Amino acid sequence: MADMDDLSFDTDDVTAATDGKDSIFDSKPNVVAFVEERFTRSEDSRRGDEERWLRAYRNYRGLYSPDVQFTDTEKSRVFVKVTKTKTLAAYGQIVDVLFGNNKFPLTVDPTVLPDGVAEAVHINIDPNSDAAGAQLKSVTQSTPIEPFVFGRDAKLNPGETMGDIQNRLGPERNKLQSVSEKIIEGDGTTPTTVTYHPAMVAAKKMEKKIHDQLNESGASIHLRSMAFEMALLGTGVMKGPFAVDKEYPNWDEEGNYDPLIKTVPETSHVSAWNFYPDPEASSMDDAEYVIERHKMSRTQLRGLRSRPYFMKEAIAEAIHKGSDYVQKHWEMAMADDESMPDSERWEVLEFWGFVDLEHLEENGVNVPKEYKDLDEVNCNIWVCNGEVIRFVLNPFKPSRIPYYATPFEHNPYSFFGVGIAENMDDTQTLMNGFMRMAIDNAALSGNLIIEVDETNLVPGQDMSVYPGKVFRRQGGAPGQAIFGTKFPNVAQENIQLFDKA
Repeated sequence: MADMDDLSFDTDDVTAATDGKDSIFDSKPNVVAFVEERFTRSEDSRRGDEERWLRAYRNYRGLYSPDVQFTDTEKSRVFVKVTKTKTLAAYGQIVDVLFGNNKFPLTVDPTVLPDGVAEAVHINIDPNSDAAGAQLKSVTQSTPIEPFVFGRDAKLNPGETMGDIQNRLGPERNKLQSVSEKIIEGDGTTPTTVTYHPAMVAAKKMEKKIHDQLNESGASIHLRSMAFEMALLGTGVMKGPFAVDKEYPNWDEEGNYDPLIKTVPETSHVSAWNFYPDPEASSMDDAEYVIERHKMSRTQLRGLRSRPYFMKEAIAEAIHKGSDYVQKHWEMAMADDESMPDSERWEVLEFWGFVDLEHLEENGVNVPKEYKDLDEVNCNIWVCNGEVIRFVLNPFKPSRIPYYATPFEHNPYSFFGVGIAENMDDTQTLMNGFMRMAIDNAALSGNLIIEVDETNLVPGQDMSVYPGKVFRRQGGAPGQAIFGTKFPNVAQENIQLFDKA
């Protein structure tokens, strides 16, 4: 088994374009058009989902949609944020489940039948049966011999190996060298045997290493963001893992900055708003492609040049052409200010998927001869401002699309799931309506409506009403001159309907 501390990442053999004039491109504009056509196809198909998400977002924020019309007599515009309360409660429960042990929810256990390593080995340490037992007895001196079992039923420290025992035994550890020749595969069946589970130890070492790497990449933060969108919009998306070079600050003995560059795995959360899957797929298992939409600044674009297989000349050309980012309708609707300022950002489309060789050749790609026997290849294509800035064939072995989409409530007829906010939509509408009615009625019933017969009053009087007001009446005029009308208060009935909703 390889040393987990010396774990490194090997790059698979891939075919990638090195620059925009690479021979793999027969017609670069056709490659850009191919990605943009796939993007448009996905964008058109999810328009209904975007409307659902916008409504969910507005209910979460406590904002009325533009299609909600108020009459002139409605005074109240109150919005009861019950959707926000329920969404945050669901998000909190998901996080409690995922991070109940205060660590990333990932464990590594050996399979029922481990491959390449023994599930268990044992050795007989009966002091009355052989020399090995006598040696162990002399080492432990007066300590009673007990059946030590490692792994699931460990009586010692979890994950301890035979070498750890020897180290703890001090100078007498060499007396156990001959014991290694008597190791037998399988669990011990008698009280005088020591059982060791190498598969379990290897699994726990791997789990420890993975957790260390996940903490380095901030995976817990991304997983929390994914859980929030899963509760709010109905679908959470994660991406990765990818091997990236991370810079660790370091200064040498002379005080010069000498950073340590280490290759580590990285995983990230992808917002559902920027995730465009195959429109005919109902899950990632049957998706032929996905496209991630990025909004990047100059600095972010230039930062891509240090990553593998990105073409520096193409990136420079895309920046030189000027910014091309255009806000989508949902971005303007979600912004507090719906104006469209001049953008200083670039739109980058990241394509991952399986494409037929014939389709690639029709779209201006000279497929290398080593792929000619295949029906389709896995592609990763980045385009920006009419430029192909990354083109890689077969980036992973085995081929895969590095995205994971998890629904909050599965919809078997759609890729995107149903979230808390959508389930709360009718309840939110009813509660808002009943609360507005209660407030408007309370305001109406709390004021007296005054009716005045001016023929019974002296002309020219001020008709304003205040405590202590005196109206002068015509002498000898019959009947009452001033009448007060009070509207019935039905706010309590509206509150009962509110509570029922």
